[in-house]
Amino acid sequence: MSSSKAGPAAGSAAAGTRRDTLSITDNRTGRQYEIPVKNDTIRTNDLRQIKVQESDFGMMGYDPAYTNTASCTSKITFIDGDKGILRYRGYSIEELAEKSTYPETAYLILYGELPTRAQLKDWNYHITHHTFIHESIKKFLDGFHYDAHPMGMLISTVAALSTFYPDAKDIFNPESRRKQTYRLIGKMPTLAAFSYRHSLGMPFVYPDNDLSYAGNFLNMLFRTTELQYRPNPTLERALDILFILHADHEQNCSSTAMRGVGSSHVDPYSATAAATAALYGPLHGGANEQVLRMLMEIGSVNNVPAYVKRVKTGEKLLMGFGHRVYKNYDPRARIVKHIAYEVFDVMGRNPLIDIALECERIALEDDYFVTRRLYPNVDFYTGLIYQAMGFPVTMFPVLFAIPRTSGWIAQWEEMLLDQEQKIARPRQVYLGYDLRSYIPAEHRG
Repeated sequence: MSSSKAGPAAGSAAAGTRRDTLSITDNRTGRQYEIPVKNDTIRTNDLRQIKVQESDFGMMGYDPAYTNTASCTSKITFIDGDKGILRYRGYSIEELAEKSTYPETAYLILYGELPTRAQLKDWNYHITHHTFIHESIKKFLDGFHYDAHPMGMLISTVAALSTFYPDAKDIFNPESRRKQTYRLIGKMPTLAAFSYRHSLGMPFVYPDNDLSYAGNFLNMLFRTTELQYRPNPTLERALDILFILHADHEQNCSSTAMRGVGSSHVDPYSATAAATAALYGPLHGGANEQVLRMLMEIGSVNNVPAYVKRVKTGEKLLMGFGHRVYKNYDPRARIVKHIAYEVFDVMGRNPLIDIALECERIALEDDYFVTRRLYPNVDFYTGLIYQAMGFPVTMFPVLFAIPRTSGWIAQWEEMLLDQEQKIARPRQVYLGYDLRSYIPAEHRG
């Protein structure tokens, strides 16, 4: 198989003529095929014409975990893993983290442009006025055992929202989609905070709509006897930036779940519950918890070299290093590392930071990690910040789900409006038995 931008398979064009095609020679049959190339991709359905016998199904692409398969076109998030670039709708993550807020960034992700002042005011109004949840949801939450995992509670309550808003099933009505967007982004912090309070046996704290999006979340989490809660500005801004960093990340596991489940034309609450469930896993939203557990296992800076040695022999994993997409320093990790020190100035220095810094120093200088292009990812420092702010590790994936909701909805709506999309239905390569005859139980060996 070879690229044929310089000429077609049969050689009919003049030498040097550019052709956006791929020339394929099937050595089994000697036949040649010319496959169109667009945006550096081919449509795998075009491979179906490659057959040995006319009765054959045709050739397929085999790509476990979709490591090199594009399932959609998108205008939302751009990642260049080799260069360490992350952009939302063309804006660099560094500039948004410095200058924007999470609600403004969510608007950008959803609607493609930064809002005007009037649009932002209207957006904030609608999000703010959808923060309250139905009182029956409180009863639903009360039904969970006291030690239920907050993420499991969040998944269940998000799914339950579909029963409270039957109008959400009208997914091709733009006004209905807009209303569900307000509801989901507005209510996710409330559901998350209520799940947290329930796990502590503390009374629920209702939203305070005079506060910012991040400030109101902190209020619902930590308010006790204050007449009016006033979040620490440093912690409020740190949380807001973390929300920006986690708002979207292209076709990751949970976004793929959102698109896949949404392709059945289910309501957005059910699809969001599926995406949240995907985020629950330790390889996705739970990764920063694994980093924290690793640092606690190492115990001290003096133990880092021995632990790294065990990583290189395959006995251990260096959690928080490496990424499916990034083969450079994760741009979000640089921002999070800076935020960590600002949080420590308020809450006290997390002693695990010294172990983390030593792990990073050794890894960035060691050929074993450098040649494998294993650099810190966003999970490496976020757990340290969350722990310093007082969050238990069970809340880490919940803190991820809140901001990612805007990205999920944007991915879902883009999928719905893409005329090329159909219900998700991957192919398989069957390697099981051919036809067999049934044998009665008394005759089986």
